[in-house]
Amino acid sequence: MSDKKNASFWKASGGLLGLLLLLIIIIAANVIIGNMRLRIDLTDEKLYTLSDGTKNVLAKLDQPVTLKLFFSKSYSGMPIQLKNYARQVEDLLREYEIASKGQVTIEHHDPKPDSDAEDIARRHGIAQQQVEMFGPPVYIGLAAVAGEYQAVIPALDPRTERLLEYNLTRLIYRVVHPQKPGVGVMSSMPVLGSQAPSFGFPQPGSQKPPWLAFREIEDDYDLRQIDVTADEIPSDLQTLVLVHAKDLSDATLYAIDQFVLRGGHLLAFIDPFSLADLEASTPQPYAPPSNASSLGRLFEAWGVGYDAGKMLADMKAVTPLRGQGNQPEESPVFLTLSAENISKEDTLTSQLGSLMFPFSGAFEDKTGAGLKFTSLVVSSDIAALVDVQMARFGAAAITRDFTPNATPLDLAIRLEGTFPTAFPDGKPLVDSEAREKELETPNEATSLQSGESAVVLVADSDLIYDRFCVQELNFFGTTAHQPLNDNVAFFANALEQMSGSSDMIGIRSRGEFSRPFDRVVTLEEEARRQWQEQERLLTEKLQETRRQLSQLQSEKNQEQRLFLSREQEQAVQRFKDEEIRVNAELKNVRKSLRKEIEQLEMKVKLANIVVMPALIALIGLGYGLCRRRRRS
Repeated sequence: MSDKKNASFWKASGGLLGLLLLLIIIIAANVIIGNMRLRIDLTDEKLYTLSDGTKNVLAKLDQPVTLKLFFSKSYSGMPIQLKNYARQVEDLLREYEIASKGQVTIEHHDPKPDSDAEDIARRHGIAQQQVEMFGPPVYIGLAAVAGEYQAVIPALDPRTERLLEYNLTRLIYRVVHPQKPGVGVMSSMPVLGSQAPSFGFPQPGSQKPPWLAFREIEDDYDLRQIDVTADEIPSDLQTLVLVHAKDLSDATLYAIDQFVLRGGHLLAFIDPFSLADLEASTPQPYAPPSNASSLGRLFEAWGVGYDAGKMLADMKAVTPLRGQGNQPEESPVFLTLSAENISKEDTLTSQLGSLMFPFSGAFEDKTGAGLKFTSLVVSSDIAALVDVQMARFGAAAITRDFTPNATPLDLAIRLEGTFPTAFPDGKPLVDSEAREKELETPNEATSLQSGESAVVLVADSDLIYDRFCVQELNFFGTTAHQPLNDNVAFFANALEQMSGSSDMIGIRSRGEFSRPFDRVVTLEEEARRQWQEQERLLTEKLQETRRQLSQLQSEKNQEQRLFLSREQEQAVQRFKDEEIRVNAELKNVRKSLRKEIEQLEMKVKLANIVVMPALIALIGLGYGLCRRRRRS
């Protein structure tokens, strides 16, 4: 009996010792693996893998950079969304620290009320936010310090998580390159404003302010006016912006060509029909002024197809306008573009939702192996190029013989890679005297024949004209501007990319950290379309009723003006009944939507709580039965 007890004791002791050893092995493995710098990014969109552009920026750091993350971690009322986002930022910052090989150091600060950390956050310019009405201020921001320079992201917004890597890399790049980037601006219009003449009496309207798109960026860049007749681009400029620079000579095109080949970045807004230029031009008594712009020989050398005599018509991007005879019409050449026309894979456009392109052209990809052609903004699948002159005859003339293109057309593109020169024979001669001098003195082949660079081309210039991108408001005597669309943001993003290093241009937009249920999103979209259709019908019925009331009112004599006739009372009552009925239908739409979503959520919860555990239990039972049968 004692032998059996001893055997049971040693058996139990052996099992307990085995469990203890297993626990020790697991703890030791966690410690070893935690200290090892081995990582596997299993997310579908590689959310925690740094892009090559970021790695290049970090590899070129020649001085230490300290990133100070301020987050009110200890605050109990912090929303869970901000907590999760702060954790994602910390994980990504850890990747920056490792990839920089010691050049980037991460500091974590918890700015509690009246603490030294809060004073540091305020000193760096971190924005304080109020989560609860009577609660303390909270912080979630990032500051970068390199030597005596610093840069800051005052608030890290979860809604811009797709731009997280780009914003972090830009922060590091800016703090190690604190000087303002030099940006040249070449335009046939006064985009940087115009001054009144210093002598004589100024004419009304002779002094004009800069376009708002340029006023918004003048604090971040060193903007310099470049004449449209210039035959040389200053060597200290990093970026050149063209806004409807028309009728450029070969000498000016050569200067732009050489600027790009030596590594300068070009942002060009080209236009087949510029409304802004038309408004600023002096009326011609016999012929309309030249209103198209192009880069001619440069496009041919780069392999970019563009027809300055054609504009884009898109039947899915029509905009309501006043046509001939002040009659309303939907213009297919005055384009209102939605998110489906804008690339979500590129950092430049990933956060944009709507753009307006009045009378835009289009580009065609004819590039070779040396250039990478990236589409940023495209048309729908019901679009085509039409003659510019057709726009003068209204929408009916365009749609009469409209034939859509086989594939969507490009309205904005980016070119990257090795650009060939458009002037293989060197600088063009401007006059006969220069030609004779050239014959006497042989030309030295000093012009560049190719070079690495990046170019962003936009087939419209009116999109950054104030009238088509912002609305001016008067707020207690102060002029304010309300964006009508994302046109100004598109311009700012493009200039930000082009004025940074070439590594900044290629940084991709990160994927979404949140993974919503596609079915739920689809249900909401379907209900939204039903809602909009019902609302449209209700609005049409309201307008029709008002028209009928106005007609009845005009038929009354002077004595009846202040009273409703029987016909009017019946019309008003019919509209009220119809309004009640439509509102009831709208409520049913909302109820159906909530019901389908709740049913879907219940199915998901059931799968997580019951189905999956039951499935695992069945697998375990099956495995146990199999083992028992083998033993027997």
